[in-house]
Amino acid sequence: MVFCINAEKYMEVFVRLDKYLAEMSYGTRNEVKKIIRSGTVTINGVQAAKPETKVNELSDIVYIGDERVSYSQYVYYMLNKPAGCVSATKDNVHKTVIDLLKKNIGNNIRDDIFPAGRLDIDTEGLVLLTNDGVLAHMLLSPRRHVEKAYYLVADGIITDNGIKQLTEGIDIGDETLTLPAKAENIKVCSIEELGKDIQDIIKSQYNEEPSQTHEGKVYTSMELVLHEGRYHQVKRMA
Repeated sequence: MVFCINAEKYMEVFVRLDKYLAEMSYGTRNEVKKIIRSGTVTINGVQAAKPETKVNELSDIVYIGDERVSYSQYVYYMLNKPAGCVSATKDNVHKTVIDLLKKNIGNNIRDDIFPAGRLDIDTEGLVLLTNDGVLAHMLLSPRRHVEKAYYLVADGIITDNGIKQLTEGIDIGDETLTLPAKAENIKVCSIEELGKDIQDIIKSQYNEEPSQTHEGKVYTSMELVLHEGRYHQVKRMA
């Protein structure tokens, strides 16, 4: 993927020193202010004692003691989102992908990070977390046709006509049909053939043993590749 930018626009980019260090996960704003006032921070070899000192993030060389601070304007994290977690930066009820990120790498992450795309609370899979708004837009825009692959299991048999509707575009109640999708690795199987992880998901949904509730039933599993991301799209299509 190639991006074109106006280089002149980014020739002089100045930020406060405390913001600069906080964004590079050296502590909260209050914590990095204490580090700066301790006299251990230098900019281009000159001691910096004030948090409001301006730093050119593209050209200045910053050290904390003997450690050089390497500045990145954009950050990218790949997170395997589990079920029960929401793709949001804040939520008053549920654990968020930001909470999981903090649990794994610490609380001092940048405060401008957001999930580029969303998975439902009960859906597991890859979520990209970044502060790069341009990249997020390019990944999410239907006009870019970036593929998003999902593995789904449907209760019962999806007929050949149903598969045709999925691949040609289907009415899910929106103003327009869904964009054509790709349905691959389609299998009709029993619950035992789905694997223990899928059985556990079904068990948690019905709060019963799958073998008791679904004995003799069949399911359709497939990989569904979309080029858009509407609200609950995979479930509504199925």
